Amino acid sequence: MSPLLPKGKRPWTADPGHIHDVPEPPWVRGGSEGEAEGATREMGQEKVGVKIPAEEIEVVQASTEEREAHGEPAPIPEPSEVEVPRALAQEIRRAMKRYPRKRSAAIPALWAVQRRYGWCTPEGIEQAAAVMGVTPGYLESVASFYDLFRLEPEGEHQVLVCTNISCWLRGADRLLEAFAEAAGIEGQGSSEDGKVFVRNFECLGACDLAPMASIDERYYGPLTEDDAGTAIEQLRKNSKNVLPEKRLQDRPAAGGPRGGGDKRLSRHAINKGTRPKPKAKKGKK
Repeated sequence: MSPLLPKGKRPWTADPGHIHDVPEPPWVRGGSEGEAEGATREMGQEKVGVKIPAEEIEVVQASTEEREAHGEPAPIPEPSEVEVPRALAQEIRRAMKRYPRKRSAAIPALWAVQRRYGWCTPEGIEQAAAVMGVTPGYLESVASFYDLFRLEPEGEHQVLVCTNISCWLRGADRLLEAFAEAAGIEGQGSSEDGKVFVRNFECLGACDLAPMASIDERYYGPLTEDDAGTAIEQLRKNSKNVLPEKRLQDRPAAGGPRGGGDKRLSRHAINKGTRPKPKAKKGKK
């Protein structure tokens, strides 16, 4: 029907989805169940489901099992009984001020612990719990839920290679193998010297850098297999300037000054002291 018809003669305005054009099934029109089944067969359809007499349905009782408790959960640590490094306590308190409830600061508090000790140690979790006024069990339950928290010691430097679809299509599997081979690791895990930990990660959300990896919580890409060997060598030397030409934080920000990275990244506490100082222009001291 032409949309040029006068407004009063446009039937789709009353029933735009043509819902009322669909014929009602026989059982809605008042027909018997037998008529309805016959009409259903005539339309080439079959009724879904099988009628089973109630007496033939087997009732299964849920099994119960009593287990003995392994002990009482650890209480909230007393701040006066737990020695907490001053810098760690200050970082956790700053995080707590950003949330209406102190428990909401669990993730940044655990990040602070992991950055200080390399992993979420039992002692570090207890220190964070003492500052926050929560039980260590609560913080451990949060740490065990999220994949990026480590509850056991791993390599000093962490390499996470993205292997999701975009990176995989561009050779992420070969890149992961190159990192593992350069670190002397079979498959995934920590190197024998404890310097490097390598594993795949499902998605790091940086498809425009594919194939890419997160090295010590910084994004790098696009990476080649040769870059993997260079990065591992630099990590073993504890270099803070790993693959600067492939580091995302040094890339120009959209609409920002040419040749300069995003200043918000350089000002972050994690990145302080890791960016190379810009060269002074000629004629200026």
